[in-house]
Parts: sequence; C-alpha cells; structure tokens
Amino acid sequence: MREYDITTLYVDYGHLLEKDDVLADAIQKQYYRFLPYIRRALHNLVAEFEPEYLKLNPSAATTDSVNLQSREFNVAFYHLPLVSGIRDLRTDKIGTLMSISGTVTRTSEVRPELLFGSFICEVCGGLVNEIEQQFKYTEPSLCPNPTCGNRAAWQLQIDSSKFTDWQKVRIQENPSEIPTGSMPRSLDVILRSELVERAKAGDKCVFTGTFIVVPDVSQLGIPGGNKTELMREASKGNGTGGAGSIGSSGVTGLKSLGVRDLQYKTAFLACMVHNADGRAGTNIRGEEETEEEDGQAFARSLTEPEFEELRQMIESDHIYSRLVESIAPTVYGHDIVKKGLLLQLMGGVHKQTPEGMHLRGDLNICIVGDPSTSKSQFLKYICSFLPRAVYTSGKASSAAGLTAAVVKDEETGEFTIEAGALMLADNGICAIDEFDKMDISDQVAIHEAMEQQTISIAKAGIHATLNARTSILAAANPIGGRYDRKKSLRANVAMTAPIMSRFDLFFVVLDECDEKTDLNIAKHIVNVHRFQDDAIHPEFSTEALQRYIRYARTFNPKLTPEAADVLVEKYRILRQDDASGAGRNSYRITVRQLESMIRLSEAIARANCTSEITPAFVREAYSLLRQSIIHVEQDDIDFDEEELEGEREDRRPARVANDDSQDVEMSAAEIAAMEETEQSYNESMGIDGTTAVGQSSSRAASIAPARPAAQPARKKHMVITHDKYMQLQSLVVLHLSQIERETSRGMDRDELIDWYLELREDEIQDVEELEYEKELIAKLLRKLVKVRKVWLKVVFNSDVWFA
Repeated sequence: MREYDITTLYVDYGHLLEKDDVLADAIQKQYYRFLPYIRRALHNLVAEFEPEYLKLNPSAATTDSVNLQSREFNVAFYHLPLVSGIRDLRTDKIGTLMSISGTVTRTSEVRPELLFGSFICEVCGGLVNEIEQQFKYTEPSLCPNPTCGNRAAWQLQIDSSKFTDWQKVRIQENPSEIPTGSMPRSLDVILRSELVERAKAGDKCVFTGTFIVVPDVSQLGIPGGNKTELMREASKGNGTGGAGSIGSSGVTGLKSLGVRDLQYKTAFLACMVHNADGRAGTNIRGEEETEEEDGQAFARSLTEPEFEELRQMIESDHIYSRLVESIAPTVYGHDIVKKGLLLQLMGGVHKQTPEGMHLRGDLNICIVGDPSTSKSQFLKYICSFLPRAVYTSGKASSAAGLTAAVVKDEETGEFTIEAGALMLADNGICAIDEFDKMDISDQVAIHEAMEQQTISIAKAGIHATLNARTSILAAANPIGGRYDRKKSLRANVAMTAPIMSRFDLFFVVLDECDEKTDLNIAKHIVNVHRFQDDAIHPEFSTEALQRYIRYARTFNPKLTPEAADVLVEKYRILRQDDASGAGRNSYRITVRQLESMIRLSEAIARANCTSEITPAFVREAYSLLRQSIIHVEQDDIDFDEEELEGEREDRRPARVANDDSQDVEMSAAEIAAMEETEQSYNESMGIDGTTAVGQSSSRAASIAPARPAAQPARKKHMVITHDKYMQLQSLVVLHLSQIERETSRGMDRDELIDWYLELREDEIQDVEELEYEKELIAKLLRKLVKVRKVWLKVVFNSDVWFA
C-alpha cells in the first residue's frame, strides 16, 4: 500500500477461506457489523509496520501537531464464490458480504462526502470533533460545554473535517438474466474513495459489498412530497414549545426526525468493482484511451496452455482463411461476409493528426439481402462474441435512444445525460437490425457517430460532446423485400447517400436457387437441429478467437511504399469505373472509400499478425470493396428485336384473336432456331424443304421475315451486351463531340461508319465479320438517334431537317 500510495487493502476471499474459514464465514454473514473493527485492525497494522503512512503530511508533525490529517483506510474483498443477480436481493441479505453483477447504465459525477465533521458552537465557540455522519448531514445534538445549552447553532469546520470521494452508479440487470415478460430491475450502487470512476456506462461489472437500507431523506424536501408533514410538525412545535423547539430548527439528524413517516430505500455499498469478464484479457477490443498495451504484456497475462495455443495459431500457415472459417460456425457459407466481420473485429488503426483531429479506425458494415439469408444470425453472433456489443432494432429505436438522452435526476432535480446504444457500445460494436425500417430523422442521428465517432448534445442547458468510438454493423432488407439485380444498390436500399458513403463495406446476400448449395444448407440446418453443438466443428474455439483478436489488435501496421502505390492505383480504377458509366456503379466512390481500403488493409495485416502492409493485403482489401459494388445486370441489346417491334405491334391484335392468350411471345432468335430444327427433321424424313419452311413460317411470319429457302447460311444475330453497347455509345459520342469542336459541324453517317471500321480493322478476320460490324454500327447509330443521344441532320433537296 505504501509503495503504490493506495489506502485500500485488497483481500482475495478465496485465500481467507483457505486460511481461516470461521473468520471468513463471520465476515460474510456480519460484514456491516464487523466493518469498523476490520478497518481499525488495518489501521493498527499500518501503525505497527508503517507508522509514518498513517498521516497525510508526516513532515509537519513536529511543527504543527494540530493540523495533522490522518488517512482513512479501507478493506476490499473480491473473488467471492457466489455472484447474485439484482433480483435475488432480499431483506435477509442486508448487512452481509455479497457480490452482484449488472450493466452500468448511468454514473453520477464524483462528489465529496463528509465522513466525520468538526463543528464550532456559535454560542460559546467550543469545538466538537469527529461527529459521524448518518446518511445525511448530522450535527451534534448538544454542546459539550456544561454552561452552554446550544442545540441548533453549529458551524462546520471544513479544514479539520474528513471528506472522501463519493459516486453513485446506476446498474441494471444483464439482458440474459431477465425472466420472461419482466422489466429489467435497477439498483443504485455507492462507490467510495479509490473505487470512484472504476465503472463506466456500458460496462458489465461485478460489485462486491453489502446491501444496505438508507432512509430516503430526499423525499422530505421534495416539493409536494412530505413538505406538508414538515409544515405540520413545525406549526405543532411552534404552538407548544416556542420558536426554539426541535420542529422549527429543521432536520438535524436521524434521531431528531422522530416518528415521522420516513420512506426507506435500498442501495448497495460496494467495496470492490471489477469487470464481469474476470480477466481483462477477454475485452478483445482493448481500451483505446489508454496506451495500447504491447503484445508482451498481454502474453504474460495468459496461462501456459493458452499461450502455447496462441503461439501455434500465429505460426501456422493460412491463418487468415482459417480464422474466417471459425467465425459464426452455425451459419453455412457466406465466407465473404465472415471475412468482413473478422476485419471489423480486428479494426483499423486509430490515428490522430497534429491538430488533434481523430481519424477513424473502426469499420462500418452493412449487410443487405433477401429474407432468410441469416443476416440477424451474424448480428446475434457478434453480440455474443464481444463483451461490449449492443443489439438494437431499427424500428424500435429512436434518435435519443441510439445517441444519448437528457433525463432529470430524481434526487437532485438536475438534468443528466443517460447513455444511448452507441455510447454503451463505446470501443465495441453496435448492431442495428432492420436498418432500412428506421425513420430518416433517426438515421440522421447516426451520421456524426459513424464518421467523427462523437455525439454532440445541446439540450436542457447541457452542452457536451461524448465519445462513441464504435463500429456499426447494420442489416437491411431491400425495397420490396427482395433484391432486384436489374437495379443498382442505391435503388435497392432505402438509405440516403450520406449514410451509404459512411459504410465501408456493403454485402449483398442473395437467395439464389442452386441445387448443390440448397442441399448443403439443408443438411447443415438439419444437423444443427439434430445434434446441436456436435454438428459444428470450428477449428478454433470462441475463447481462442477472442485471445487471438486481442493479441492481433496490439499491432499497429504501417503501409510500405509499394503497397501505397498499389492503393492509389486501385482507387483510381474504382473512380474510373464510376465515372465512365460503363460499369454504372451502385454508389459514387468517394474519398471515404479510399480510407476504407486503408482501414481494411490494416485489419488484414492485423489478422496476419504483421506490422507491415504488403501489396497483397491491399489487393485483398480492393477485392472485398469491389465485391460489394455489384454490377447492375442489364438486358442484352437486341437490334433485330427492336427493328421488328413496329411490325409486331401491327400484327399483334390479329394474333391475339387467333391464339390462346396463354401463348408466350417468342423472340426472332428462338423462332429461327425452331425453324432450323424443323427443317433438319423434315429433311431426314424426306419431306421437301421448301414446303416445310413455308408451313412452319406461316406462324412465324408475323415476327420474322420469311427467308428464301435456297439460302444455306444463316445471318448472324444482332445481340450485344449492355456493357458493350455503353462502350460503343461513349466511343461514338466522344468522337462526334471532338469532330464538332474541331470543325464546328457534324459528320456524315457513312464517314462515321468507315471511321469505326478502320478502328476495328485489326480485329476483323473476314468479309462476313466486316459486314456484321458494318450492320451493327449502322443499327447502333439508328438506336442512338432514336434515344436522342445523337442528332441526325438530314439534307434533302437543300432543305435541312433535324431528327
């Protein structure tokens, strides 16, 4: 205690049980009664071995013996064998030593508490020392001077009174302990001296101490509370004993409260606080505000077998892919999503610029997908895996509930801040399900937390900026329930552009029919239901994963020059794709996506336990970012179809009249293929080809033009992909605009076709291909004129027409 300059003696209850079980049992059953004696014993021990440590200022002992301040010593017990829940607290537990666990929801500021007061009598000036305070401000009942009968006029002598730090913490039951259909109970815990500021909002803690009953004095002064009774007492006092009676002098101590209706409330007086996870090693994200612990310190905190297992994991090959397989083992497949989740657990490196700006290191991920693609399973898994993870649902969460609410304190009547989900998940992950169902106004509340990682509040006279260094894992359904591949990601998801750019990764999970995959998924699910835990065999257990991630987070990887060059190049490619219009990406690539690639590269380097980011890591990050930008599937452009559309329109009514309405419209290509099949069949049967074609074409005449029977080779079909169509379109438009800039006039159609054919000269092999390309570009130009991409200028008998 002397060496570390602390005034609390920490006692492991297990050691006490081994040494003297009678004493341990007595302390456990009569803790509150024995507390003063335990403290006195500690005081005597210090006096015996370190007598100088008793006083705060021992050097002043010779000069000023009056103002010597003696220290207050405390004893803290921990590691009790049984940890109770808040619901188990009953009156028979009052005064016993016990441990309770709960989640901290609110902490008050640290205030001074008066332990022993020194009072000066205002009548005769005498000093009364060491007046013990009984849960409230207690004054002496009578002046010790026999000639002075003062009972009311006292003045507190602050410099010789003893104060200690005091903090009140509100804890709530852990979500796993709440019985069905019950509201979570909460309890006030009082922390004193060195225990203040040990627990922060959102922590799951174990408190050791005693359950106490406190007279609820605050009720007496509350307006509309027991004020009337006080008034009645005061008037009664005035009527009988004059102005100097006890009633008119206010409340001076518990004795003087008399037989008034006094409410009692329970609280928990803690002597020790520690994390519910036992060793801090399982807090896998590490507290960023303290200096990042080095790997050596973490390794020392492990037991021998754990350290050996960790060493083997680090030294083994392909650790990255094997870690991915061990994440969320109950979910079959979805390796890319699991990669994203692993990197989110690893996180990037938090950086701070010289100006004090924070650069975010946390990764935000959004999973978009069809129903029943195990999105919520991932969220639930992450919440059970991490000690500091908060699960909320989008529709049931308000903006204040996600960020922070300003509430009125019951006792003081002041406004205090109550932490919301994002604050409780500080240094953890906040999982938000049904993200697309959130109101837009509530989504806006997350903007600041997702990029700046703070929450700013200006309400009810409180101006505060709170930390929310959290990663956000969101799950959303597409508009209309299912993902439409013909639309872009932006059109599929009901989110605003600013929020979409704040997500580092989007995973689109599609429910596609595939016989092999469906079979494997069905087997997996049935086995999980049949054998439960035996059906799943992940390579690494959850505990091993937690230890590995905790160790990996001690690395701070740096970019190598080669990796930096690759990073810039990959970003340029992403931007080019976005701008050219050929890929039509689902959302604009912004500088945030460049930062996302840096963060992903750092997380991949951490997963591999290295301090250097190589180009291979950057490429992996690029492919992850790339896969979340699903290319929009466009229908192929069929020029033959479009030309025949008009003709089809004319003939359709007659056809509908003749045919059954259930018939499906056939494309020209299908009809041609059918003709060929029929013709070959007829030839094999020895039927004359001309009549057969004539017969078979009678139905197809409305769609495909009848061809001469003698023509042996079929004309190549004019179908190109949407991407190629976009490339050709941009090629033509750019060339035309360049010619227009140079000559201030357009270009002849035939000239344009010749220019295109010259451009493709090297690729064209024979005359047939040349004819095909020529017809293709002609039809393309016709389509471009039709969709108003190019103006067609027709010169007819020296009159100018525009189409």
